[in-house]
Amino acid sequence: MKRVFVTVTAILLGIGGVSAQQDILSQRQTAMKENGRNLGGVLGAMAKGEKPYDQAAIDAALAKLADNAKAMSGHFPDSTKGLKAEGKYSASPKIWDSRADFESHIASYSKAISEVKASVKDIDTLKAAVPVLGKQCSGCHETYRLQNS
Repeated sequence: MKRVFVTVTAILLGIGGVSAQQDILSQRQTAMKENGRNLGGVLGAMAKGEKPYDQAAIDAALAKLADNAKAMSGHFPDSTKGLKAEGKYSASPKIWDSRADFESHIASYSKAISEVKASVKDIDTLKAAVPVLGKQCSGCHETYRLQNS
């Protein structure tokens, strides 16, 4: 009876651990998609003239980008190394193999967001800022994102 209890407990703990890891992957994907919507769908669209300039929407998009940047490191705990996310992309194992470099990318991204928040006051400053943020995103994605097959 004791063996059955131990076995059932171990299975339940294992299921709970897998569920927690899937939650982290889902949160990671959600944050990345939010970043894409805010950078491309709000800031980029305004910079291209596809949407009218709206400082309140810019401020909200930059605030969301900043919030996601603060939480970024927590979206990549060691326990998720090697897990494949649903969708088009997954995290490269290089994140965990080169953790210090990955963290420096996050710090650089956070700094760029802060600088953009302080500088964007009109369409011209927005047009100058969007490529800076885009370069930060792509610089990390080139190294630390894998396309799912």
